[in-house]
Amino acid sequence: MRYPEYKAVNYAEVADEILKFWNDNQIFQKSIDTKSGKPTFTFFEGPPSANGTPGIHHVMARAIKDIFCRYKTLKGFQVNRKGGWDTHGLPVELQVEKELGITSRE
Repeated sequence: MRYPEYKAVNYAEVADEILKFWNDNQIFQKSIDTKSGKPTFTFFEGPPSANGTPGIHHVMARAIKDIFCRYKTLKGFQVNRKGGWDTHGLPVELQVEKELGITSRE
């Protein structure tokens, strides 16, 4: 198989081609299925943003978290990705109180 030569690179187009290949060939699912029966690795993480507007720090944190999962997959572990929950409860409660007009603890 020969790889395409790109003389004038359109990175968005290349990314779309690669994503289509991965989707058409179920590459991500295969990375999990081919590790069936191997030791598992679980990375517990919360949602990227429970309230407020997402910022660049959310993208950076997500990328760093993904590195661990990819590394463990390459090391032979079966890594199922599942979003979890973390301690965003208090900020959400405060936002709900604000919307409901609750101003005291009584």
